[in-house]
Order: sequence, then C-alpha cells, then structure tokens
Amino acid sequence: MESILGNGPEGGKLTNEFYYSLVTMHGTILVFFVLTAGLSGTFANLLIPYQIGARDMASGFLNMLSYWFFFTSGVVMLASLFIQTGPASGGWTMYPPVNGMSNVAVNQGSGLGTDLWIFSMALFIVSSLLGGLNYIATILNLRTKGMSMFKMPLTVWALLFTAILGVLGFPALLAAVVLMEFDRLLDTSFYLSNIVLNGQLMDYKGGSPILYQHLFWFLGHPEVYIIIVPAMGLVSEILSVNSRKPIFGYRAMVIAIGVIVCLGFLVWAHHMFVTGMNPFIGSIFVLFTLLIAVPSAVKVFNWITTIWRGNLRLTPAMLFAIGFVSMFISGGLTGIFLGNSTVDIPLHDTYFVVAHFHIVMGVAAFFGMFAGVYHWFPKMFGRFINDTLGYIHFFVTIVCAYAIFFPMHFMLSLPRRYYIYTNFQTFQGLEDISKFISVFAIISFLAQLLFVVNIIYSAFKGREMTNDARNPWGSNTLEWTTPVEHFHGNWHGELPEVHRWPYDYSNGFGKEDFRPQTLPLEPGEEAH
Repeated sequence: MESILGNGPEGGKLTNEFYYSLVTMHGTILVFFVLTAGLSGTFANLLIPYQIGARDMASGFLNMLSYWFFFTSGVVMLASLFIQTGPASGGWTMYPPVNGMSNVAVNQGSGLGTDLWIFSMALFIVSSLLGGLNYIATILNLRTKGMSMFKMPLTVWALLFTAILGVLGFPALLAAVVLMEFDRLLDTSFYLSNIVLNGQLMDYKGGSPILYQHLFWFLGHPEVYIIIVPAMGLVSEILSVNSRKPIFGYRAMVIAIGVIVCLGFLVWAHHMFVTGMNPFIGSIFVLFTLLIAVPSAVKVFNWITTIWRGNLRLTPAMLFAIGFVSMFISGGLTGIFLGNSTVDIPLHDTYFVVAHFHIVMGVAAFFGMFAGVYHWFPKMFGRFINDTLGYIHFFVTIVCAYAIFFPMHFMLSLPRRYYIYTNFQTFQGLEDISKFISVFAIISFLAQLLFVVNIIYSAFKGREMTNDARNPWGSNTLEWTTPVEHFHGNWHGELPEVHRWPYDYSNGFGKEDFRPQTLPLEPGEEAH
C-alpha cells in the first residue's frame, strides 16, 4: 500500500502519523459524508415530495447544485488519502494550533492534506446549506390540498427540523475552517499565539485555539441532532406501521423534536469542559445538557408505548427500528454522566466517551438508516429486498455493536486516540478485551458487506412489486399511492387530496386495519 497511500504505511507497517490520518478520515467521512448525507440528503429527497404530495422539490436547480457540491467535496476528501504527504491527521475535529499551521515539520498531515480537508468541508457545507434551504421551502410551500402541518408524517417533521438545524449551524463551521485556512496560508492569528516550534518562537500573537472550538462545536453538537433526528423520524413511521397502532403522542413527538432543536444550540460547550472553562459558565451548559434529556425521554416513552401491545410485524425494518430505540437508550444514559462537568473531566479522554458517542450517534443512526432502507426499498427500486439476508444482517450487527462498544465503558483507564498501548505496562491488562473488540469489529464489517450485496442483488433480481400491490406494508402515507414505475411528477393526473392524519391504524371503525390519508372522512367521523 505504500506506493498508493504516499508515506503512510512505510515498509508495510502502519506509522503513527498515518494511523491518526485514518482516524481523521474515519470520523470525517462517517459523520459528514455517510450519516449526514445518508440520512438527510438521501431520505429527504426521496420522502419529502412523496409524503407531502408534491411533484418535485421546490427548486430542481438548487437540488442539482447541492448534489454536485457534495460529489466534488467527496472526491476532494477521498483524493487527499493519496497525496505524498498523507491526508489530514488532526482528528475529525481538526483542532488548532497543530492544524492551524501549514508546516510539515508539525506532522505530515498538516501540509496539503489539511488544506484539502478544509476545502472539502467548505464544499460540503455549501451543499448542505443549499439542500437544507430547498427542503424547508418544499415542505412549507408545496404540500398538497388538505396536508396541514399537523397532518404531515413524523418523517417530514424530522427532516424539516434537521434542515433548520443545518441552515443555522453550518455557517459557524464554515467560518471556523475559513479562518483556519487564513491562519495557514495568510499568516493571520485567529487561532494562534505564542507558538514554539522546534525550539523557535513563532511570530503568531493574539489568537486563541479555544475560539475554533466554540465555532466548531456550535455546529458540532447540533450536528449530532442533524444525524439522529432524521433517524428518529424514520423509526417513528416504521414502528407505527409495523405495530398497526397510531403513533403515541403525535403532537408531543413534534414538540419534543422542536425542543431538542432549540436546546441543541445551547449545549455546545459541554464538549469543552476540559479547556479550563469558568465553572459557573460550565454549570449553565450542564443544566441545558441535562434538560435535553427530557424531550429525548419523551420520544423514547412514546416509541415504547406505540409498540406496547401492538400487532407487531417483525420485518427487518421493524427489527432495526427497535434496535435503534435500544441503542438510543443505552447510549443516551451514558450521556447523562458526560453532561455533568465534574464527571466529564476525568472521563473525557477515555474510551467511555468513545463508547457513548458511537452507540448513541454512530450505531443508533446507522440502525435508523438501515430501517429506512429496508422499509422503503420497494419504493426506491420497485423490487423487494431479501428478508433472510436482512434478518442475518440485523442479528449479527446488533450483537457485534454491543460486543464492540459495551466493554469500552469499563476501559476507564485507557486513553483514547493512542496509536499503541504495549509500551505502557499499565494498559497491558486490557489487551484481551481489545482483541475481543477487534474480532467483533471484523465480524460486523463482514455483515455490512452482506447488506451491500443484498441491496445490489435485490435491486436487479429481487421480487418485483406490482401496481396492484403497491402498498406492501399497509401504510397510510402518500408515497405508497404513487405508481411503481418512476417518472417526473410522481403522480399521473391530479395530486392526491389529504383528509386525515397519517397514523389511522386499527382505529376501531369498521374492519379496516389502516386508513390511508387519501380516504375521505365518513359521516360523523372527526379529523384527528
């Protein structure tokens, strides 16, 4: 690999520097290019026009620009893996002062690799802003006749709030990375002051690396909700459809998402308790961080109540949706610990944080994404995905997820982001548990390959869906009223008219198990 990946794996051995480059790429690509784009970008473009009864997004031109900015951003980020000095190696947060100086003497990844990282992120942010504005405009302006705001599915509500989060939060990150590039290329001092490099005092004066952290985390924590809120919307829909019950507390669910969005902008500095923050200021962020557990608990309670005594259909999508709730609870409980500054300071640079972050945001978000793919696969491709492979994918993935991240909660003495531990006698007792985690990580990776194979095979060879059975899950929402074949405009002739909310399941009127939104109200029946 040495000839392909620059100076990274010299002589076939992974160097310290290249290990940190891989960690940086892992975090950046997963957080922004997979989870953000995979949940917001993919499902927003698929479901918003379908579920609100629109022909298309508000602006096809903005949609096109958003896609090509995203595509170019991804190309630049992946290309940085192959430059001679190696990709960025400052962690996915890219904190200065190390990353604020374009000097290979600091480390190899601080050269061109960091410049490409910054350029890629700037393109990605432009893409996200264009997409978010388009989603908001579409939802507010293009709803079909009868589709009031409180007749929208929770998926659309979630995608609307996600777009608002992105539009308000991403400009702060854009400012952060642009100012860093000024420090690197123009020798400004936004983030740098009194830097000593190789025994020599540099000319930088007056800057503060903490300023970058404030700008980064002002987007960085809402980014957590930009990822998890769309998954919440997908899971809410899937749990209701496959429980054959109305979603419990529809308006409470909408309000809870709104409260999460508002509080999400008031908790960013809980990522910064170890910077020497004033304890009084820290206590304010502790308060808001603990408060955000309330709307999160409301959503968990409503999901559990929705499936309680429901007529459950355990499809692969339903299993992943239930798995999402499990992961969200497991990871969310540890967030209460880390939200307290007194506890967070000793835990901050340990594997406890790695376990919390990956379970509540990484794995839970992936489970939401998997649930969405399995549920809406027939709508995407006009064919059914293989359920047997889906069940294998779920059970292997959930076992591996807990086997990987649950033990990390007990590795409190082990610092995160260390390349190697064998030089420290203190950590040698954790070697067996590290091997255990590695084995399950490899098994989990193979399960995801099975998922990819299932998608590709089913998209071409899966059982075809027909127009006579275009609503395989018995769902009320509008996307299942469209013809199986894809064409611009979604519906032939007139757009559908909405008469009721999207969760009329087993409501006691007649023998119908579900009542689509397009079904007119019966005499004496009141709209929800």
